[in-house]
Amino acid sequence: MTARGTPHRGLKRRLADGERLRGVLLRLPSETLVEMAGVAGLDFVVVDCEHGPADLTLLQHHLTAAAAQGLDVLVRVGSAEPALALRCLDLGAAGLIHPHVDGPEDARRAVAASHYPPLGERGFATYSRAGRFGAVSAAEHVAASRETLVVAMVETRRACDVADAIAGTEGVDAVLVGPADLAADCGFPEPGVVDALASRAHDAARAHGRAVMAIVPGLDAALAAERAGARLVVYNLAHVLLDTLRSLTAPGTADSTGDPV
Repeated sequence: MTARGTPHRGLKRRLADGERLRGVLLRLPSETLVEMAGVAGLDFVVVDCEHGPADLTLLQHHLTAAAAQGLDVLVRVGSAEPALALRCLDLGAAGLIHPHVDGPEDARRAVAASHYPPLGERGFATYSRAGRFGAVSAAEHVAASRETLVVAMVETRRACDVADAIAGTEGVDAVLVGPADLAADCGFPEPGVVDALASRAHDAARAHGRAVMAIVPGLDAALAAERAGARLVVYNLAHVLLDTLRSLTAPGTADSTGDPV
């Protein structure tokens, strides 16, 4: 965790320095939850614009709240949405999570949407929020953009089969297995099948020096993922909140006076 008041180091730099980082996946539009994540000492927030509302005004509010807490924000964009990727980065996202990367061609497209030339094809602008509204030079803005984190989501059996080529694509920084889509693609087999495919993708990521990202439902799963080598652990906040609310309805739950609720 980064101590407040220290110079900000982005996620890409912190991964290069060997850190393990924890964040939360946020689908519910709420700047307050972003602020709470920062107060709690988490390292980053993932805003889901694939399965959550892809409203760019709301996203900017979340990014502003995160910046006030020293949090980096990754945005999960929908597949084949380079225009959305561009706008998320212009608003100041620290990186993008690209879903449904099924092969090296998809990985190259994800990198191209995430970076300026020569590595990518992102449209250049310095008068965006990411360019501090024109307050930085073009050279400074380009240098900062090189810290953009690119995460490839592997979500099918085919993607797992070619995970080595995906992870080996220049510009891919991390690999995230989407277990729900992977299970659906495989016809919802026994859990061991999905686990074996995910392990194959994780091994490929580590072989190429890429970070493994894992989405988890709680602390025990986070610790297990880190023991297995995950460098970026993301709590599914909807799962955490729902479990917490359910626990409050358990029989025998008492209020602060000790009286049953």
